[in-house]
Amino acid sequence: MPDLFWMDAGTAYFAARLDGADLYADSSLPGWTRRHVVAHVAANARGLGRLAHWAATGEETPMYASAQARNAEIEELATLPPEGLVALFEQTAADFRAALLSLPEPRWEVLVRTAQGAAVPASEIVWMRCREVWIHGVDLGTGGGFADFPPDLLDALLADVAKLWERRGEELAPVLIATDTKATFRAGDAQGHEVHGTAAELAAWVTGRGPAPHAGAPAIGGWL
Repeated sequence: MPDLFWMDAGTAYFAARLDGADLYADSSLPGWTRRHVVAHVAANARGLGRLAHWAATGEETPMYASAQARNAEIEELATLPPEGLVALFEQTAADFRAALLSLPEPRWEVLVRTAQGAAVPASEIVWMRCREVWIHGVDLGTGGGFADFPPDLLDALLADVAKLWERRGEELAPVLIATDTKATFRAGDAQGHEVHGTAAELAAWVTGRGPAPHAGAPAIGGWL
């Protein structure tokens, strides 16, 4: 099975960012309070758990019945009191982890479908959860930042974004050059502008959580 280290570390990171936080305050995501972020992360664990069930049984169980159902669930869960939301985050994270541990080895290759409609092997859902807990830990707006991320996780995130640009056929996607690690991330044969910055600065920018690392960087589209 895939290594759960980053996922577990990200779950702990998100929980630490919740500790003592005013969940009624605004998050760093437009239109969402911190309660919405916690509700979304809890709902995501449930949704990814459905993909684990799909992989385990072969029964097609999408993450969400529809985008509208997903949004309605988040709005409903966001009305819970803070202590209830924190407990829900902890329970859904634990339930999802247990579902992963129970998945037989051959079932990790079963194709499931993401909320965006992409067919991926079940092993990919671990990485999907990693992104969720780490990035939304920053979105809570309680002092977290991409500089908190392990260097190898930042590398994986930047490589993931470059692959996404390649799948979209973005031939002029920027070439990302991390000044601190000297790593380069390119979308296939893309010949776009070079953008230099620390891995944390680049990751914040490409995921829509921070400004361009320097003047002259090209405009980029949405992330997911």
